[in-house]
Amino acid sequence: MNQPTEQGEQPTATVRLPDGRRVTLLGTAHVSRVSTEAVEEALATGAYDAVAVELCPGRHQSLMDPASLERMDLFQVIRSGRAAMVAASLALGAYQQRLADQLGIEPGAEMKAAVNRAREAHLPVLLIDREIGTTLRRVYRGVPWWRRMGLLAGLGGSLLSREQIDESELERLKEGDVLEATFSEFAAEQAELHEPLIAERDRYMALRLLQGLAEGHQHILAVVGAGHLEGIRRILEEELAAPEPADPAPRLEALEAVPPPSRWPKLIPWVVVALVLVGFAVGFSRDQALGWELVADWVLINGGLSAAGAAIALAHPVTVVTAFVAAPLTSLNPTIGAGMVVAAVETWVRRPRVGDFARLRSDAAHPRGWWRNRVTRILMVFLLATLGSAAGTYLAGFRILAQLA
Repeated sequence: MNQPTEQGEQPTATVRLPDGRRVTLLGTAHVSRVSTEAVEEALATGAYDAVAVELCPGRHQSLMDPASLERMDLFQVIRSGRAAMVAASLALGAYQQRLADQLGIEPGAEMKAAVNRAREAHLPVLLIDREIGTTLRRVYRGVPWWRRMGLLAGLGGSLLSREQIDESELERLKEGDVLEATFSEFAAEQAELHEPLIAERDRYMALRLLQGLAEGHQHILAVVGAGHLEGIRRILEEELAAPEPADPAPRLEALEAVPPPSRWPKLIPWVVVALVLVGFAVGFSRDQALGWELVADWVLINGGLSAAGAAIALAHPVTVVTAFVAAPLTSLNPTIGAGMVVAAVETWVRRPRVGDFARLRSDAAHPRGWWRNRVTRILMVFLLATLGSAAGTYLAGFRILAQLA
């Protein structure tokens, strides 16, 4: 193995097999013009027969075909429960876009250059990174449940940050990873995030490169974030040094699996619903007026907070009224979320226009854009109405119990 060197001011390392096959790792910063130039210089040599990039299929499609966002089916996104994941992906992309706006370079330009130059040279392109949705789910499931809301709130807060990112921060990003840097803006403890964000992806990309070598490629150029270079190099060397290298496929499947959610958090909403219904029954058994007072508290608190969430997202008045009416009913059936109903109504009364999808990437990079763009506003309506209903469920439940006590 060659020791790490610099190519176009970017770190590189080459891992060699005994039979002459090799992988050259080129470490880049995802928002650096120098990184893009280094990629083009490397491919101009003609020394490679395949190019691997730190992209998953979803990010590859988004980068190479920005119009794919215009074909997004919002109803399907909401119905399948992917609204929160789409919103998180847009928020992460907004951080990268903020970097790019300040430095005057397109996010992921070096990856796009690698793919385009490979196509021009008729070289196969290997997408070696894990799907971002899988990574985000593993991050979420890997954090203790009491910190998850803080993680989501922090992600949203980082989106609203107006802080300028200076050149020193860019230099730090050259040694790190954009996903890790985004989360590190607001996550106080990094140990739980490092494993799914960095260590697992190092291993995933190394195993994907081993698959590429097994397919017969002689010299692969792997364009990866500089923060992943050393980890991938070390794992490749360990794998190749084994007497009998193991099949990467089963380990890749394990890294793609999303840990199942804990069972008991799912039971909490049902317990709360049962307690509320019992509270109604006890209230009416004591005094009909008390029973109706408890029902009124449930409707006003639950519906009011959900409607407030929709209003903060600047939802249509019809949507706000729907939130007020739907939340008290859907909260009594945890299989149906208030956010799903409210977002569907907002989509119906304010159907996104073609221009909203076309501006989605740029609007998501700026706080005001999330309220101005109908697509991101629908996602916000879904999230805030859901949070409002969830908060209202517990607050109203405690209120009912307190009145009965």
